[in-house]
Amino acid sequence: MKNIVSANAPAPIGPYSQAIAANGFLFVSGQVAINPATGELVMDDIRTEAAQVMENLKAILTEAGTDFSRVVKTTIFLKDMGDFAAVNETYAPYMSEPFPARETVQVAALPKNVNVEIAVIALVG
Repeated sequence: MKNIVSANAPAPIGPYSQAIAANGFLFVSGQVAINPATGELVMDDIRTEAAQVMENLKAILTEAGTDFSRVVKTTIFLKDMGDFAAVNETYAPYMSEPFPARETVQVAALPKNVNVEIAVIALVG
């Protein structure tokens, strides 16, 4: 196993890694809309928040030597399923066919009271 750390993504806010590479896969921890340069949350609106999440994921994928085209599984956690369409519109341009498997679930709460958190699994190597 290899720990992946990107200075261009927010540091973990608990006892976990940004990502772990193991057996040809990269397991990226759920990312929230923290701007890694400032450490501040980006929560102007749901699209801006989701875009920051995707950029954080992109930074970690890049650090591991992979990208969104190699993502095989995505999990999206939403505080409000009413944000599904807006998050999906923001998420879609980052992905390409064949699209990754995915689930989107509404949760009671997320860390730092954010509205969206996204985790991915990608191929590496």
